[in-house]
Amino acid sequence: MSRTRYNNIDNVSTDKTLKQFGQWREERRRKRKDYSYVIPSSQPQIDFLQQNREESTVTWIGHSTFLIQYQGLNIVTDPVWAARMGFQRRLADPGIAIADLPPIDVILLSHSHYDHMHVSSIRRLYSVATTIVVPIGLGRKMRRKGFHRVLEMSWWEQLQIGKVLISFVPTQHWTRRTLFDTNTSHWGGYVLEPTEFEPDQKPQVIYFAGDSGYFRGFAEIGQRFNIDIALLPIGAYEPEWFMTSQHTTPEEALQAFVDVKGKLMIPMHYGTFRLADDTAREALDRLEQDRKQRGISEEQIKILFHGETLRLPY
Repeated sequence: MSRTRYNNIDNVSTDKTLKQFGQWREERRRKRKDYSYVIPSSQPQIDFLQQNREESTVTWIGHSTFLIQYQGLNIVTDPVWAARMGFQRRLADPGIAIADLPPIDVILLSHSHYDHMHVSSIRRLYSVATTIVVPIGLGRKMRRKGFHRVLEMSWWEQLQIGKVLISFVPTQHWTRRTLFDTNTSHWGGYVLEPTEFEPDQKPQVIYFAGDSGYFRGFAEIGQRFNIDIALLPIGAYEPEWFMTSQHTTPEEALQAFVDVKGKLMIPMHYGTFRLADDTAREALDRLEQDRKQRGISEEQIKILFHGETLRLPY
């Protein structure tokens, strides 16, 4: 039986040839990189996070993993507490130990790549009260692994959990877990909006971009939603000729921030795993240089430490 294969907007391909992989490997051999910079860790506010059901917060665990407390729900994005990714050890410990998290109500998966979907981490987070939200095509795989409360979403679809409206929005990427399932599930990001609020106390709208190359979809997201906080990827972009269709550079991430019309950007997807040839220091330096060139204020970019909690509104 043929399986559905999902595509990007405008059918942009992320496929690479064996020759291109070989070229990257040769380039990597000639590079000399300084990986000594490690993203600092902040003492996590464990007691507060375990008890909090009132305030909106964003806590960076590492890579694309966040604990988001929003409208009374504890939400985790792309859970990965793995100590290594393939043959590469994790560059920094998770900002909060998985055992120290509050009970998780919702898990949001942007796509099925191993650095965004670590099944062992999900098993530890999952309980009778947890709902897993996944891109279309991924639900069957998750149910086979024993997760029964799984909801699938297609681009631009919405669902409500508690007092949170969740929208699944496009990204430009791809996915694979095995040699035979390339692009048999989709990929995307999520927008969180409140469904109930006092007129003078509207919670801020949060956009989690997942994993993406730069594409015109960011502008459409900015047209459809009134985004306050944008969690955007800035790492795994080098070599750019190889990664450009699937990962934004720091400069492209800032352009995406402009496109979605966000008020505050939180960078992610850097400094946790060595997925490409760039370093965390390079990504942050390029981000800062481009911020200055664009005239974006320092207050609009919030660089979180691992384990650091941002209380909203900020």
